[in-house]
Amino acid sequence: MAGLFITFEGIDGSGKSTQAKVLADTLRDEGHDVILTREPGGSPGAEEIRTLVLEGDPDRWSAQTELLLFTAARRDHLERLIDPALAAGKIVICDRFADSSRIYQGSRSGDLRAMVDALHTLMIGREPDLTFVIDMDPDTGHSRAKGRGGTEERFEDFGAGLQAQMREGFLDLALEYADRCVVVDGGRAIESVAADVAQIARNRLG
Repeated sequence: MAGLFITFEGIDGSGKSTQAKVLADTLRDEGHDVILTREPGGSPGAEEIRTLVLEGDPDRWSAQTELLLFTAARRDHLERLIDPALAAGKIVICDRFADSSRIYQGSRSGDLRAMVDALHTLMIGREPDLTFVIDMDPDTGHSRAKGRGGTEERFEDFGAGLQAQMREGFLDLALEYADRCVVVDGGRAIESVAADVAQIARNRLG
């Protein structure tokens, strides 16, 4: 039996990481074999790259260099965790995947979308079966993200303006990939968002 690959996307502070975890717990409780992972990261090598791209000065890397680092991390993640789990019939839930590169690196510095897509075709070659785009007011999301007080705030440090640009990008992407993307209003109570997400996932599983 083939597995199911579910991803969560959205701006920083949208609540997608929380919703990914809640869905994983819900589906496990319903008897499914679920792997919860994240990007960048998810494998030892990719976690090392995560530190490089998410910490430090906002101008530490150009968008082109970021793209190469993210693609390297994604390839390792795919080889070592995602592909084997899907081949074993498991549900893989991933907090961010290639759509984040299409938005963050693809549009942050000029128009690099063609480069993002070319690298994805060459090195990754897999799309999710179902993608939840958790939509959030960019100012609220930015405040939430900065309020966490962690060290992985390089993208948040670009400011709320970037988050507004990224939000529009994710909504456009959801239209482009309407066969797999579902936009969910993340500005509600966690439980309400989770209930909608779980029902959509069950429908896709069914």
